[in-house]
Amino acid sequence: MQDIFFSSCGWDTARYTIFSRNVFENLIYYSHFFSAIPALIIGLFVFLKSKKILVARILFVNTLLFSVWIYFDLILWATEKPAYTMFFWSIIILVEVLVYVTSYYLVRLFVDNKDISILSKFLIFFVILPLIVIIPTRYNLVNFDFTNCDRAATESNVITYYSYSLEILFSILIIYFAFLGYRKAEVKNKRKILFFTTGIIFFLLTFSLGNIIGSFTDNWRISQYGLFGMPIFVGFLAYLIVRYQAFNIKLLSTQALVIALIILIGSLFLVRDMFTMRIITGITLALTVVAGWQLVHSVKHEVQQKEELQALADQLAIANDKLHQLDKAKSEFISIASHQLRTPLTSIKGFGSLLLEGTYGSLSEPQRNALEKIYISNERLIHLVEDLLNVSRIEAGRMEFDFQEGQIEDLVQEVVDTLELSAKSKSLYLDWKKPEKSLPKIKIDIAKIKEVISNMVDNAIKYTPKGGVTVRVKLNKPQISNPESKTERGTIQVIVSDTGIGMEKEDLENIFNKFERGRGVSHYHTEGTGLGMYVGKKVVEVHKGRIWAESDGKGRGSRFILELPVDIA
Repeated sequence: MQDIFFSSCGWDTARYTIFSRNVFENLIYYSHFFSAIPALIIGLFVFLKSKKILVARILFVNTLLFSVWIYFDLILWATEKPAYTMFFWSIIILVEVLVYVTSYYLVRLFVDNKDISILSKFLIFFVILPLIVIIPTRYNLVNFDFTNCDRAATESNVITYYSYSLEILFSILIIYFAFLGYRKAEVKNKRKILFFTTGIIFFLLTFSLGNIIGSFTDNWRISQYGLFGMPIFVGFLAYLIVRYQAFNIKLLSTQALVIALIILIGSLFLVRDMFTMRIITGITLALTVVAGWQLVHSVKHEVQQKEELQALADQLAIANDKLHQLDKAKSEFISIASHQLRTPLTSIKGFGSLLLEGTYGSLSEPQRNALEKIYISNERLIHLVEDLLNVSRIEAGRMEFDFQEGQIEDLVQEVVDTLELSAKSKSLYLDWKKPEKSLPKIKIDIAKIKEVISNMVDNAIKYTPKGGVTVRVKLNKPQISNPESKTERGTIQVIVSDTGIGMEKEDLENIFNKFERGRGVSHYHTEGTGLGMYVGKKVVEVHKGRIWAESDGKGRGSRFILELPVDIA
């Protein structure tokens, strides 16, 4: 009986497969695959590029559901098995509603740029739950008619009106929230929202009208025209990605056009009649013209930009050479000027020292006071000249080092002895906490490291109005083993703590820059140049060590730490 039915309908009962010859009917075949393939491509592309973004994942689910609907609908048009018709007709109703639900979710995510509330998700589930319950019951499909070649099913009024009501409800919600989001959005986002919502609303309206009209008029062919809304929506999405980098994706317009051309040219192999082929060829020709113009324009623009960049690069190279020359001239000037200044300053210091010692006769008190001021000012100039010379040598790469075995405690002792009078003159204590056991010797440039320690202690005295300065050294535990020499690498730290003015966090980092001083320090010491710590840091770096500052804030004192590596046997 079944074979008689299939034969009378013109179906090949010997084949009896899921698809009949109906599948090659032009409108059905082309409308299905032309809609499903772009949807899957754009959904998968966005998902792979932006997996972590929720809106990208929901877009993929939406396009996947639409493609599933396409597949089920194609089976209903082409199947030769009644069981397939019964099963897929039942399920396709739920899938269709889920397309609208995910479209609504997608619009909310895109417009609001955030997830919807738990309550909204619960309400969505609540309204589609009756549909899920109805699917396997007689309130879904009342009966099937296999006595004619149409293989039609009769839907109950319950499932028809409820499913279409949900589709209309979610369509209205999409329009409402799209309008609301557009009004609230910033100017730069209004166009993105407009393009996205226009595309998805157009798709859903064509999809809905095709299905609803086809359902109530029994003209199911008209529903196939509603599928062409998806490629248009895909076009809107492609424009958003190219123009506005939607979903955080960077895609060139030429890339999008090339992909579209590949899809169109590939679809020519799936079409039989000449009329449809001419339509596709015409669309392909139009896109080729656009792609060609875009490509030529892009190449021309790229060549122009390349020429402009080359011109800018040439100008920068010339400017860079000039800057190098100026920097070299500056360094040479500072070096020459410093050398020229150092000779007379040394002479002033020598003769001033002789005068103060009484070599040239006794001095009256006013004369001695004047000479002491001259001597102190001269010392400051000598330090300034030495700092300038060191900066010049560092920047020119001419700083010379004489590495020798040295005892760090001895250097600290010399510095403390030298600056003790300076601390007493300000009524400050200078506490040197000498370690009980001798520390290992380290290979250093003794003179330069001594100058660094001296600068640390001197600065602490200068910027401490009351209280005093504490100096201590310590040996840290080994951190790196050296199996070849059977030694372990540790560090020696020189820590200078004071009860002075303290520093803010920004100052702790800036004070080691050239010509940088802490904010407000000029009230306590006006003669500073901001070079001492810069030079000290460069010297310590050559020793493969570190120097840094710590402070709990303004008025809470500071700590300067010098750390040098040491091998411990």
